[in-house]
Amino acid sequence: MPGSKHSRRPFVAAAICAAPFLCLVPAGAQVFIVQPEHIEQHYATVDPTSVKLSTEPLSTIGREQLYRFMQSEQGFAMRPLPVGTVILKANGPMEPGGERYIDELHMKGISAKPGDRVVVTNLRVRDNTIVLDLNNGPDHKHKYLRHVSIGMDPTYTNPIVPDDPAPPTGSRITLVFPGHVPDLTGEQLEALLKPMIDFGVKSPAEAYSESLPPFLAKAIKEHRVLIGMDHDMVLLAKGQPIRKEREQDSKGKNFEIWIYGESPQPVEFVRFEGNAVVRTELAKVGEPMQVETANQMGDYWDKQPVLSANEHEVKLGDRTAADASEENAPKAPPSLRNPGETLPIDNQKDHPTMQPVKFPPGMQRPGDPGYTPPPASGSGQGTAASGSGSTSSPTVPANSGAPTGSGQAPQTAPGSGTKTPPSSNTPPATQQSATPTQQN
Repeated sequence: MPGSKHSRRPFVAAAICAAPFLCLVPAGAQVFIVQPEHIEQHYATVDPTSVKLSTEPLSTIGREQLYRFMQSEQGFAMRPLPVGTVILKANGPMEPGGERYIDELHMKGISAKPGDRVVVTNLRVRDNTIVLDLNNGPDHKHKYLRHVSIGMDPTYTNPIVPDDPAPPTGSRITLVFPGHVPDLTGEQLEALLKPMIDFGVKSPAEAYSESLPPFLAKAIKEHRVLIGMDHDMVLLAKGQPIRKEREQDSKGKNFEIWIYGESPQPVEFVRFEGNAVVRTELAKVGEPMQVETANQMGDYWDKQPVLSANEHEVKLGDRTAADASEENAPKAPPSLRNPGETLPIDNQKDHPTMQPVKFPPGMQRPGDPGYTPPPASGSGQGTAASGSGSTSSPTVPANSGAPTGSGQAPQTAPGSGTKTPPSSNTPPATQQSATPTQQN
């Protein structure tokens, strides 16, 4: 709708004009909070399945058929899967569960979000467990051999099994049975894994909506946006927007607007503050604007706590003198020793150890090892002027440059051509004896 587009231009112009002035605001009061990715509480528990299992142990033929059935099988994650191992008991709960499961996701990272496609890349059957690796699992393919090298050359460091240096991003599910693994089919195994993975044929949006409460799943299937939805929910309900705009309101708060549709078709404006929808506007030709601002999610988000242990507060610019001194303090070289630990080699005289750098006396600064303050100014001049007989520079002898009795005044400095007065250190008797000699 043209009117709605032009009405937002003054705000964009005001934000651009105000940008130079915002740079002048001191950074001492700036604070932002780093939070982990939000995990809904209903993902922390599972509803136990009720699959009837045989009492007979898994046979050799049944094992081979299970391998063929699950080889490269694809499904959709029904909850966030960590980059680690999740233990699921057959027809029972999962471990870890509750807040520990959310902590596991925050600490190790998320391998697959709800609705993401996963692939079974490895399957192992043990005594009473079935282990499935999804998306290559949480470990390197060669966990130990990638660190082993064989050869006579000590500088040869190539491992015997090359491996991808990138960190693994897969997940692992361990299905535990009481006593032993029963004789089961591939369909039964998929039914036991349903709380974690859905192997049915469906789209990612359908798989994600099935992991949500019924009212949210219905809204996503009907392509409706509710006040309180996050970015992922809106993307699954409406898809990618035609364009996005970032603006500021009159109070300086940043917000983002996703625009769906173009005139003359209905145009919907979805306004985000942070990761939540706070306002929707639907513009239809010839009809008044339909605006929604009331919460439509109920207490959905109130039941989804974020652990305070994973919340960090970062302050910008609030530096103290102690912070500056710590930053400029000399750092100890890296070492494998414990604090205060000494080794026998430290006391050997033939083994040099690193010592503080000692500068020459004229180049030392306050705080350097062995620093001595310079003498007070004027002390050397006072000693020379006290008449103790010592001078700071040599004087020209009175009789230099001419032999004795030549009749010429021996008061000329060599090469200067200027007469100098007699030295004050010459005894008076010597000066008187020179006068008659010049008169004769």
